[in-house]
Amino acid sequence: MPRIHFQQEVQQLEKRKGGYYFLKIDKESVEQFEKKRATRLVCTINDELSYSCGLNHLGDGNFFIILSNKNLKKLGLELGDEFSFYIEEDPNPLGVAIPEVLEVLLAQDPSAKNIFEAITDGKKRSLIYTIARVKDIDKQVHNIMDFLQAEELKLRAKNLI
Repeated sequence: MPRIHFQQEVQQLEKRKGGYYFLKIDKESVEQFEKKRATRLVCTINDELSYSCGLNHLGDGNFFIILSNKNLKKLGLELGDEFSFYIEEDPNPLGVAIPEVLEVLLAQDPSAKNIFEAITDGKKRSLIYTIARVKDIDKQVHNIMDFLQAEELKLRAKNLI
């Protein structure tokens, strides 16, 4: 599993492309990973801050990782500041922890588990982020079931389950 080091300045996308602060990753580096651009990564900046992330197309054949305002502030970095970082494959293929309520529901409901396992990792992350914003457990369960039922219809329409 490669660990690839970089040294660069904090950059920002044009406003029409989102205006995100970002870390540029060249296509040759991405090619070193088994899953190429679909690889979930852990990015570590200045040996101080690590976070899970994914790759986005830069538009010129290269890629980028978003650097949030919150993380910039934690690191004391601004646009144009130079820093070092490295990326490596995230050992968790989802790149995010599965909430306990979802784990319990999947353990108790084999049908829900089958649907969850059949959807893409991106949809799994969407579900996790959606329920993480809800504090009420009953609402979380309701949201999980609604999401999985909608995904089941899509999977059945494509004859994937």
